[in-house]
Order: sequence, then C-alpha cells, then structure tokens
Amino acid sequence: MARISLTPADSRLVSDAVALAEAQTDGEIVTIVARRSDAYHDVGLHWAIAAAFLVIALAAALPDLFQRVYGWLLGAWHHELPLRLFLLILLGHAIAKFLAVRYLLAIPALRMAMTPAATRSRRVRRRAVALFRAAAEARTTGRTGVLLYLSLDEHRAEIVADSAIASRVDPDEWGEAMAALLAEVRGGRVGPGMARAVERIGAILARHLPATGANPNELPDRLILL
Repeated sequence: MARISLTPADSRLVSDAVALAEAQTDGEIVTIVARRSDAYHDVGLHWAIAAAFLVIALAAALPDLFQRVYGWLLGAWHHELPLRLFLLILLGHAIAKFLAVRYLLAIPALRMAMTPAATRSRRVRRRAVALFRAAAEARTTGRTGVLLYLSLDEHRAEIVADSAIASRVDPDEWGEAMAALLAEVRGGRVGPGMARAVERIGAILARHLPATGANPNELPDRLILL
C-alpha cells in the first residue's frame, strides 16, 4: 500500500477552500486527516488464534498424517507416537503457529492488509464520529458543523454533520463530495482531493443553509492533522 502524505501547501489549499466555502453558508466545515483510524492489534491476535486452532482442527481431521509427519521429524522407528508425546508436540506446533502469525502481523502494513474491508470501514466511521463529537458537535450556535474526515492508510473518508444540517441534507447528497475526494486520494493527491470535497460540501450547505451574514466563524478553518 503506497504511503500518502500531506505537504504544507496541501494544508493551505484545504484551509483556503474551507474559508471560501464558509463564505457562502452559515454552516461550519471542519477538516481532519489522520494517518490511520485504528492500530488493528486485535485483528492480528484473531488471525494468530485462528492459525493455532487450524493446526488443532487439521490434526483432529487427519491424525494419521500428523502422526507420520511428527514421527518423521523425530526420526521415530514407528509411525504411531505415544498419545502423550503426540499431544505435547501438537500443542507446541499450535503455539509456534500462534507466535509466528502474531509476530508477523506486528508489521503494520501486513496487519492492515489482513484486516477485512468491512472492519476498516467500521473503525473509520467510529473514529470519525468520535472526532466529530469532540471537535464540532454542538460547538456552533445553530448546530451547523460538518466534519470531513480522511483516514489515509485505510483510503476511506467520512462526512458527519450536526443536527441542523443532518435534518436538511439527505445523506446521499454527500456522495459527490466523497467521490471527488477519493478519486484524488487514489492518485496520491490528498490536498486537492480534500479541497474539491470541501468545495462540494460548501455548495450543498449553500443550498440548504445559505449565508445570512449573522453567523460568526466558530470552528477553525485550518486542516487538522492527526
């Protein structure tokens, strides 16, 4: 997975896009880019446990094969090992598989690659909602905050809106903004992608919540990097 990064010029581009978009609406846009939304250590643990159980399951299904393999490795004269020795070797085999997979998936890139797409999507959404609650929810007078959140390693983004906007804007309307963002991110152009998404979010907010001139700038325009 290619590692994507942001430059100071990207940050300025996004901040300028936010300021321009907010000039057309009483809505407030917060932009956050994170390297990743979760460490996924539990995923590595689950794969390691699965590897250990796979050894035991195969031994239960094919005991004769495992007897022969273990006997060959030990240089035994007989194919059938004593039960206690067989179980002891099987236990060691399962533990070895567990440790091998656990330490292999300690490498972040491999752990990310082995994380199911649905799990990545859920974790990104959960982090976006948590950050929205901390950075934007109920922090504006009219509850007009919108969070645009991008998680780089997962290549996923989320838009979360405060109640005054969520009640007016159908969730499907954000689709164009998300498509514009992800199309640029796939090409490694994070700054332009965020700026294009902000532009489209601003256009949507201008339709549903146009500027009245009475709404102060209550949330930061700058791009927040985590």
